[in-house]
Amino acid sequence: MTTFEQTLLREVATLPESRQADVLAFIRFLKISLPEKDKIRADFKDALKDARETAKRLNISQEDINAEIRAVRDGK
Repeated sequence: MTTFEQTLLREVATLPESRQADVLAFIRFLKISLPEKDKIRADFKDALKDARETAKRLNISQEDINAEIRAVRDGK
């Protein structure tokens, strides 16, 4: 067991039982709310694929996109 784990257990042990349950709930929340890298990559690839398909369907070229970016950057 690491020093961190030992410290964490000591700290939790000094809490009232009702607060210990809160700590456990928070740890479980943190575990489920951490996105997995593979899922993020897959979601990004899917979103990029959708964006490219939409651009193709709407006949939007890369030059159109670049012009929009320039216009926004120029404040137009």
